[in-house]
Amino acid sequence: MDYRQYWNQIYEKQEELNSLTTSYWKNFSSMGDWQFWVVAFLLVSPLILLYFTVDRKRIFELFFFGYTVHILWVYTDIALEENGYFVHTYFLTPLLPNAINVAASVLPVGFLLLYQYAINKKKNFYFYTLLLSAGFAFGFATIEKYMGFVDFRKGTNQFHLFLIEIAIAYIAYWFTRLILRVSGKNGGRNRELNLNIFKQKAR
Repeated sequence: MDYRQYWNQIYEKQEELNSLTTSYWKNFSSMGDWQFWVVAFLLVSPLILLYFTVDRKRIFELFFFGYTVHILWVYTDIALEENGYFVHTYFLTPLLPNAINVAASVLPVGFLLLYQYAINKKKNFYFYTLLLSAGFAFGFATIEKYMGFVDFRKGTNQFHLFLIEIAIAYIAYWFTRLILRVSGKNGGRNRELNLNIFKQKAR
């Protein structure tokens, strides 16, 4: 096949896959199925918890860390799912990544609150990350597997998930500390934004 023929076939297969995925979602993962509401709960409830527990004095630092975890997890999950290693079998909508509830809520909020606890209480972030990652990988993911919400394939198991979670949390931590250092916030102290500049410009 030439260049155009390859892409025509790729587009055709994508349309077939999208149609199949949408059909599956309507029959097994839509609003009429209890699994949909479990997924929705896992998306919304951590965000509600975050609203009431986040340290608003460090909110930009904390949200930057949580957003970094979210982005890293979304890309990692897409790679795992597209290659058939780790698949979420129930999801909110076919238009979004299957694990959006976990990658955008459960994991980022969990690690964000851990980061907040470690920084405010001067605890060892690396050690507590090991504990939380173990809880997510060997506890939460195991329950998801038992309930049929996830499927480990091609030899992938909870230990691999454990290593991935540690790597993502550590990278997000190092990146956040780097940004704080570059911006002059050494020691992890998140200073309030100086809004006087904007007020003067407004005048």
